[in-house]
Amino acid sequence: MLKINPNYENDKAKIFCEEFIHSSKPKYIFGRNEWAKSIENEIKIDGFIDDFTKDTKYLGKPIISIEDVPNNALVVVVVIGKPLIAEKRVKQFQFDSIDYYSFFKYSNLPIKQIMFWDGMIEDIKNNFSKYQWVYNLLQDSTSQNQFYNIINFRLSYNLDYMRGFEAIEDKQYFEDFLNLNTEGEIFVDVGAYDGYTTEEFIRLSPQFKKVFLFEPEEKNMTIAKKRLSKFNNIKFHTLGLSDAKETLQFDTSGSSSKISEKGDVVIHVDKLDDIVKEEVTFIKMDIEGAESQAIEGAKVTIGKYHPKLAISVYHKKDDFWKIPEQILKIRHDYTIYLRHYTEGISETIMFFIPRKEEKI
Repeated sequence: MLKINPNYENDKAKIFCEEFIHSSKPKYIFGRNEWAKSIENEIKIDGFIDDFTKDTKYLGKPIISIEDVPNNALVVVVVIGKPLIAEKRVKQFQFDSIDYYSFFKYSNLPIKQIMFWDGMIEDIKNNFSKYQWVYNLLQDSTSQNQFYNIINFRLSYNLDYMRGFEAIEDKQYFEDFLNLNTEGEIFVDVGAYDGYTTEEFIRLSPQFKKVFLFEPEEKNMTIAKKRLSKFNNIKFHTLGLSDAKETLQFDTSGSSSKISEKGDVVIHVDKLDDIVKEEVTFIKMDIEGAESQAIEGAKVTIGKYHPKLAISVYHKKDDFWKIPEQILKIRHDYTIYLRHYTEGISETIMFFIPRKEEKI
C-alpha cells in the first residue's frame, strides 16, 4: 500500500530561512539559474558561487569560488538536477547551507516553484486513489519503492527521500526486463534529440530490423543523422508526434526542448498511426510533456502490435496516473515497471511490458 508520511517539519531549515531573510550575515547562492534569479529578486545577497566559469559577475553581483566563502556565511544551493552532488560539495566547508527545496518550502518567499511540480500536492491529495492504483500495479519492489520516494519527495520537499537515487541518465530507457532481442526489433524513438538513445538501442539490439527516429528540431536531427550515419534501416523524421497533424511553436532549449506558445521556431507534428504503417516492437517517448497527445496519436499502433513502451511520466502533475490509465485503456495486457534516473526532479520512466500470454 502506498504510504504518505506525515508532513515532517524541519526546524533547522526554518531557522536558516529566518536568518537568511533577516540577519546581516554574508549571503550567497550556490549556482546560477532561474531559481537563483528568483531569490536575488527578493533578498539582498552578497554574491554567487560558481567554480566553473570565468565570469566575474552575475545579475550585478560578484561570482566567487567556494573556497572564498566566509565561514559565517549562509548559502542556498539552487542546484535542482543534482542536489545531492551539490550538497556533498558544500558540506566540505564550515558555512551553513540549505537546499533549494527546503528553502522554497520554509522561506515563504514568492520564489520560483520547482519545475514540473505546479499543482502536484493538490493532485496527490485529490486523486490519491489513482496513485494507490498505480502503486499496486507496479510489478516489482524497486518500482514501488521508487514511486513511494518520488511521491513523498514531491509532497514534502524533503531531499532525504532522494538519497537512494543516483545520476544514471546514461542507463535511461533500457532495462533488463524489456527483454530486448538482439535481432528483429523495430524501434520508434520519439524525441530522439541527438540520436544517443537510438545508438544505445542499436548497441543492445545490433541486428535490429528497423528504427523510426522522430526529432522535430533541425539542428538536433543533423547531429543525429551524423551520429548514426554508419547504420542502415533508420528512417529519420524531422517531425514531432502528437494526436493530430499541425504546425506548432517550439522552444529550443537543448534536451528540454518542448512545444510552447513562446517557442522560437516552428515545427510540424503528426500522428504515429498516420506515419508508420507497419509493425513496431518498442516505442520510447520522452517529449517534455506532450506524451499523452503522442500516445493518443499512436493508439492504433499500440493496440494492433502490442509493443514494449518506455514513457516519460514526470513532466505534468498527473502524468504518474493519467499515462498508465491511458495506455491500459488501449490494451489492458501490460505489466508495469517504473525507474527514476536522477537524484532530482527529472527522468522518471514508466515501462509497459506486453503480457504475451493474454490475447484481446
